[in-house]
Amino acid sequence: MTSSFLQKNLNWIYENFKKDTSKMLIATGTLGWALSSLAQGLAIVANPKISNEKKSFLLPQELMDAAVNVGGFFLFTMFAKKCISKMASTGKIAPQSVRNFLNSHSEYKNKVGKLDFNLDDVLNNRPELAKINDSYQSYKNFVTTMGTIGASVLSCNIITPVIRNFTASNVQKTYIDMQKNPQLYQTYSNNRMKI
Repeated sequence: MTSSFLQKNLNWIYENFKKDTSKMLIATGTLGWALSSLAQGLAIVANPKISNEKKSFLLPQELMDAAVNVGGFFLFTMFAKKCISKMASTGKIAPQSVRNFLNSHSEYKNKVGKLDFNLDDVLNNRPELAKINDSYQSYKNFVTTMGTIGASVLSCNIITPVIRNFTASNVQKTYIDMQKNPQLYQTYSNNRMKI
């Protein structure tokens, strides 16, 4: 039973990601950030040493961090993947065999790099170019995967921490202001209870 379930899931993963590994990287990275954020939130809620007052500050802070981490990672890596994929599909970046083919055909040579040119359509509609198409598809998968890895490193180590620190400082400033003004804190607490 378990091996059948595992095999079905492995087959689904293979069928959905075999031609575009970068999609799997984005999916697993986004899922990883989401699960990490969920665990962090549950740790705050379940910790009896944290007072309810501190929880009312820490949970919104953690939700903000989660939104930045998950959203920032997904949006930035997806943007990078789409840009690199578009560069490959317009022929702006391509393996040598594809470049040779494009340069030897005048109807394609002047279209390389233009947004309305789609190399996928050209190669898929010509069965005699199966070998070139295989080379192109492998290359496109490789460059989008490498680009996605680079984007995920940038996102996790530079972009999301900067955004997260900015939002955290705003939340912290609000919390400090509320502590200085008990009436503001009471209004905030009452609004949190209604949610």
